[in-house]
Amino acid sequence: MRILCRAAVMLAAAMLLAPAIAMAADDACDCSGGHVVPGIEVLLEERIDLLAGKRVGLVTNPTGIDRDLRSSVDLLAAHPDVRLVALFGPEHGVRGDVQAGDRVDSSHDRKTGLPVHSLYDEHREPTAAMLEGIDVLVFDIQDVGARFYTYPYTLANVMRAARRAGIPVVVPDRPNPIGGKHVEGPVLEAEYASFVGMFPIPIRHGMTIGELAMLFNDAFGIGAELHVVPMRGWRRDMREPGQALPWILPSPNMPTPDTALVYPGTALFEGTNVSEGRGTTRPFETIGAPFVDAEALAERMNALALPGVRFRPTWFTPTFSKHAGELCGGVQLHVTDRDAFRPVRTGIALLLAMRAMHPDDFAFLPGESPFFDKLAGNGWVRGMILDGERLDAIEARWQDDLRRFEAVRRDYLLYLSGTRTGRDGVCRRARPINALPAQRDRAPTSPGACRRWR
Repeated sequence: MRILCRAAVMLAAAMLLAPAIAMAADDACDCSGGHVVPGIEVLLEERIDLLAGKRVGLVTNPTGIDRDLRSSVDLLAAHPDVRLVALFGPEHGVRGDVQAGDRVDSSHDRKTGLPVHSLYDEHREPTAAMLEGIDVLVFDIQDVGARFYTYPYTLANVMRAARRAGIPVVVPDRPNPIGGKHVEGPVLEAEYASFVGMFPIPIRHGMTIGELAMLFNDAFGIGAELHVVPMRGWRRDMREPGQALPWILPSPNMPTPDTALVYPGTALFEGTNVSEGRGTTRPFETIGAPFVDAEALAERMNALALPGVRFRPTWFTPTFSKHAGELCGGVQLHVTDRDAFRPVRTGIALLLAMRAMHPDDFAFLPGESPFFDKLAGNGWVRGMILDGERLDAIEARWQDDLRRFEAVRRDYLLYLSGTRTGRDGVCRRARPINALPAQRDRAPTSPGACRRWR
């Protein structure tokens, strides 16, 4: 039987809560004909009232697209009810043509002629001058599901600046390409906060960019006027979440959804003298160094029988970044079961193996505040690796903090895993409108409606 969708009746009191969260739909029932509809399309089709007649500033990059690959810049610029007046570029720029860590210059967009303000140069958040003449800010960028990816912190900075300026922020939601079910890894400790980790969340957080916006704004006290426009048709347990929409590189070294899946674990190698595969066609899937015995490392890693992954010995010569022009031995990760695979556990296991096999060559990058510690979000993971502690012991240490995070996280989840149907085959769901997710006294659902479940 074809499942029909029916919204539950909401109490009028729920409409009065602020800041507003524009929950146009959740995906407990797929009303989108089996397709994921990104938030930018929902915004323009159903919530144009958020932008109509206003001067709009857009924070975006090449990942801001609709299902037909049309840029959010072009969509907003062409819309008769929208006046797009400025663009803002995160790390890698509005057009995605800047390498990791390189400065992004302010400029003018070649196609529209609009001013492009850099948020990855002298200023990491919009200044008062940049926001002058803007009535509302839209943030439309694809995240990759890992704490140390910088786009969520650009969003946090945008929300802070918008709050000071009294400007609302609209976030059209996009999928988490590595899924929304699993969370993993240590929760960031406050003294290790940086632009690769600003808030106490784990390495793999299992949230969409819109859900993160709500978490940051409410639980972490930003307090902006925030409107999150959910997608239609996305589920937390999608088998291939990275294929929910056309894949556009969110950064130059994130070429495929497979890269995003391994990234929460292998990006930890950025804090070591081992290549994380930059300068190859498979960054973050290929790990190695000139001193690594590829065959021995692959054999050791496969003997661990880590869930959902196999390791193939490989040799590569990076064209840039670490060990550029040098032949490196290492392994390529091949994920065989996306749901079973645990990227952070796998990354830690690789680090332990590198340290054990090459104690005189393997090293963490030096510094008063080592970069590895910023990535890990603490200093104890590095210490336990140096001490040769067991993988299970390292993983066990982060579990208490992870459970506490999950208790907070559940208040900000917009999407379900799968569907629930009644005896008549009709899916019933609660559909909060303009409701603050952390509010404990949420508006009740109708008697037959299904409440959110995790």
